[in-house]
Amino acid sequence: MWKTTLVLYHLLALGRLIRAEDDVPSTVITPQDCGLDCMRQGGPGCEYCRITRADVKTTLGLNSLKGFGSCIPWPCFELLGKEDQALCQHYVQAPNDVKVEFGNEHDSKSDTVVVSWKPSYYGIAFLRGFQVSLQALGGTSVACQLFLFHRNLSLPASHAQKVYKSDPFPGLSLGSEYAVTVMALPVPEEWERFYRSKVFSTRSCAEKNGLDECKKDWYPKHVEVQQEGTTITVTFNLAPPNLGIRGYFSLCYANGMKTYTGITPNSSKNKTHHSYQLNDLEEGTNYTCEIAADEVDAVRKTFNVRVLQIQKGGSSALSVTPSLALILPLCLAGVAIFVILLAAFTRLRPKLQMKKLDIKPDVIKQHQESGTKEEVMSLPKKRLSPPRLLICYSSYDGPAHVKAVMNLGCFIQQHMATQVCMDLWDSLSVAEEGAMAWHCRQIRESDFILVICSRGLGHRPKPPNGDDSGTEDEEADGGLHFRSNAFSSNAAVQLIGEEVGRAKACGQDLSKYMAAIFDYSNEADIPTELRLVSHYTLTRDLQLLFSHLHKVALHGPGRYLKINHISEEAYTELPAGAALQWAICEARMTKRRHSVGVV
Repeated sequence: MWKTTLVLYHLLALGRLIRAEDDVPSTVITPQDCGLDCMRQGGPGCEYCRITRADVKTTLGLNSLKGFGSCIPWPCFELLGKEDQALCQHYVQAPNDVKVEFGNEHDSKSDTVVVSWKPSYYGIAFLRGFQVSLQALGGTSVACQLFLFHRNLSLPASHAQKVYKSDPFPGLSLGSEYAVTVMALPVPEEWERFYRSKVFSTRSCAEKNGLDECKKDWYPKHVEVQQEGTTITVTFNLAPPNLGIRGYFSLCYANGMKTYTGITPNSSKNKTHHSYQLNDLEEGTNYTCEIAADEVDAVRKTFNVRVLQIQKGGSSALSVTPSLALILPLCLAGVAIFVILLAAFTRLRPKLQMKKLDIKPDVIKQHQESGTKEEVMSLPKKRLSPPRLLICYSSYDGPAHVKAVMNLGCFIQQHMATQVCMDLWDSLSVAEEGAMAWHCRQIRESDFILVICSRGLGHRPKPPNGDDSGTEDEEADGGLHFRSNAFSSNAAVQLIGEEVGRAKACGQDLSKYMAAIFDYSNEADIPTELRLVSHYTLTRDLQLLFSHLHKVALHGPGRYLKINHISEEAYTELPAGAALQWAICEARMTKRRHSVGVV
């Protein structure tokens, strides 16, 4: 009984302590200017001291690196622990609630931040200070500030509710990402979880100074589209004169095609708005257009344009003649169709009579229903934007295979109403982002992903190590090192396989992923994880691929989808189709030559 009473007593005491700590107000503590002697001796006014570069030089006898500010490795040992080594030998956990606040900096070209945090409950009695570092993501510049308590200070647990602040970090680039790290001191090597990091972005120029004061961030806010007949007129607001923007441009996208329009307003006529016309647009088509200032990395304003179908008719005086000209061919066509149907029925009737005794009534009914004329099913209205398709492949199979993949992408984009993404077509973005980062972003943003499977997918090349020596085959290809990106593309295919396996395990839709082989490859070249998705043989299954991309059925009850120039026989009539056929033939011959050479 007395044990139970003792446990309840301790729980009540603990509850009172926690409530008392919660009632402590969040006092803000800012850094103080202290001398090293005051900090070491524990004098008044030296509770929370900023350590300057001069202090570090005085203590260590050398200048700290400018890029690292006042920070030095193990500052507690160097500045406080020389007389008493036990002072810096206790565990202190990482701070909590790290926040970044923007300061009121008058400089319009940079930003200033102040970092705040709360100390942790754990080890707070042995806390000796904090070290705050700021680094630009993707860069090498580092700013660091060091704050220490005097050696005689021991904080109670209730002090964990107080907020500590750093000095301002000025001169940060606008619209950039930074990582701030707040470290609790002391920091012996063997301890973990002694710091807390936070990634943040500085304000953009428009957020800090207003859109009309930023040349890079400015874009037209007001765009109005008017159509009169086949004439499309677009009106937009001009940039303020102080930005010095003299030219603009417009891009319109539809069915994989781009229409560029250069715009040079005349400021003497109107200084606030300008109108221009969009030409060479197809009737009955929906376009997605962008307008922006003709500057590097300018922000673009997106708007939609729907070009109406113009009904062309004749004059009223000749209204009788066109109507007769239309009715007569329709009547002749109706008569011809009736004659053809009658002849077909006449030819089928004897055959039905000959097999009447051997066919059951239900089979006869099915036969009669199957003999009806099929209707042509038209494709639904054009969508606002074409589906986005990412094509992944292995460049380890050589330039002939890569050429076949590129020609396939050209044919799909030109004649299958699809926007195609490939690393070789976007080499600038690949160089800026990195191959794997580019592939990950495209996998996330694309509507469909098509993996061209070949024998090279089974090869696992080593990462590039800077060796410039090449094989004889690479030298024979005229210096085109197609295998340089084999590591990243094969890694992207492995990533896609993992996504397929994860989606299958979760019962998600797998229609986003597809696999395909050319006729010179084998189905065994398809990786095991990609056999869970739809796979096609090209160019035999071009119509099935079109059906998958646009989510339309090729066949229906009494009707079928007619797609011009996409069948296996008709695609070669197009220039892009002929180029694709020749590229596949070259790849096939190259593979045969290599096979003979191996044998």
